[in-house]
Amino acid sequence: MDFNLSPDQELYRDGVRAVCTTFPESYWRQVDAEKHYPDEFVRALTNGGWLSVLIPAEYGGAGLGLVEACIVLEEINASGGNAAVCHAQMYTMGALLRHGSEAQKRRYLPEIAAGRLRLQSMAVTEPEAGSDTSRITTFARKDGRGYVVNGQKVFTSRVQHSDLLLLLARTSRAEEVTRKTDGMSLFLVDLREAGSSIDVRPIETMVNHETNALFITELRLPSDALVGDEGAGFRQVLDGLNAERILIASESLGDARWFVDRSVAYAGERVVFGRPIGANQGVQFPIARAFMHAQAAALLRWQAATMFDEGRACGAEANMAKLLASEAAWEAADVAMTTFGGSGMAVEVGIERKFREARLYLVAPVTNNLVTAYVAEHVLGLPRSYERGGSG
Repeated sequence: MDFNLSPDQELYRDGVRAVCTTFPESYWRQVDAEKHYPDEFVRALTNGGWLSVLIPAEYGGAGLGLVEACIVLEEINASGGNAAVCHAQMYTMGALLRHGSEAQKRRYLPEIAAGRLRLQSMAVTEPEAGSDTSRITTFARKDGRGYVVNGQKVFTSRVQHSDLLLLLARTSRAEEVTRKTDGMSLFLVDLREAGSSIDVRPIETMVNHETNALFITELRLPSDALVGDEGAGFRQVLDGLNAERILIASESLGDARWFVDRSVAYAGERVVFGRPIGANQGVQFPIARAFMHAQAAALLRWQAATMFDEGRACGAEANMAKLLASEAAWEAADVAMTTFGGSGMAVEVGIERKFREARLYLVAPVTNNLVTAYVAEHVLGLPRSYERGGSG
């Protein structure tokens, strides 16, 4: 799934793969069964500098581009791991990097790059708003000492494993602004100081993906917790979505590779009725098609990542790459489950774990229905198919 990777980028991929080989299937199976956070794995990636690739060198990071970040996340999933446990540590800091003050960047980015601070949680979604971010009601009221925040968030992941939290809240009521997407502001919250003002309630899901509901009561934030300009938070969040979707596509492509590789190996060695099951077109054709679809999605992903690194508009490419990659991964997951037959249902084989994980990206961090609507409207020029106040 290469697209003109340079020799240095190939070495980068080899380095990530070397880290991942020290965490075999048994490790991920145990973490999944016990619903634990893979601290050892994340620590190994952090210590190797793999999660700070997008932080500029002047702030202690590697100063590399999105292509290299894609390599890291794809290889994690292609190795059988789950990059979702730490991917936000890689890209959530983008809002701080692009919109934060120089003082904020000097204070936080070197600490994040060194692994001494963790910023891998963002609170945007709310129960009554869903994908329509313009309808959020969490409110940050300004007072003489800064802001006081009250509200609720949902599906906020990895709060228990983050020192900092990016929080989107209204600083003007929806009825007070001309555009529904105005009047929202982005804040950097130090979770170590929040105390009982943030009540974190875990949400149990079908995968080991730590996510939570947050109940925020009288959370006091200093004035310098504001990231960028007051009222511009929605645009600041949108600014990072292309990178997020390209990176999520890379995770899905890693999953697709893993499923195809496992299917090919099993189909070649499993003998039934005197011949390998991979000799049957009913087995080999679905595997081959899943491989081809993943290859095509990978090309679009590389194109989107290259455009992003060149500073070119890539909204359409980022969205399409996310959709095609997630669908390719799900197709490959289904093919693997069918190829393994009953064995695929056995926990010790590992297929069922990755099968569950691959399903997530059909609906998150943006559902593929919204991606399709975006392409129909903004790329093909078709009429808007639904009313929205602005969800990206």
